[in-house]
Amino acid sequence: EQAKILVAEGEENNLDYEAMQPRWDRWTQCSLCEQSYHSVVRCALGWACWKTFVGRPEMDPTRQLALCLLGKGLSAGGHYEDALVVQEAELATGRRVGTSENANHMLTVKSNLAKTYQSLDRSEEALSLRQEVYSRTLKLHGKEHGRTLQAASNYVSSLIGLKRFQQAKKLLRKSIPAARRVLGE
Repeated sequence: EQAKILVAEGEENNLDYEAMQPRWDRWTQCSLCEQSYHSVVRCALGWACWKTFVGRPEMDPTRQLALCLLGKGLSAGGHYEDALVVQEAELATGRRVGTSENANHMLTVKSNLAKTYQSLDRSEEALSLRQEVYSRTLKLHGKEHGRTLQAASNYVSSLIGLKRFQQAKKLLRKSIPAARRVLGE
């Protein structure tokens, strides 16, 4: 209820993304200890968030974020097949409403979907999405951005999981120097 009120107040006051993020975090983090919820609690809160905002128009960003939290909650609860259905619907919705494939939101959706594919032992599909996310993120943000470094790490993880060590090594040789510059030794 508290998270719902905070989001509503933020929308009423036309807060920007930076100001809204802590309000959305209430759906995923404890307000007392600031730890992330996990497992069945994260799953239950994902459902609660979705039920709160499902009545909004399909193009509404709040509805889209609620769908994202539902998918991540189902995944956190170990309901990977259900998470897959939600995340595929989230991707289809983004495309239907005209969200650019290069938008950060769509890249996040694809990254979440790749993680779910990996959890379902659909490694080739995960690899394909992670390669796409890395490539688009690199073009969008450059090689020294945190999102690019995370996408590279996810891509390398998939390559290693499929025992494609030479490709992983090549990508690591490109991304480690950038990571050192950005993150330090």
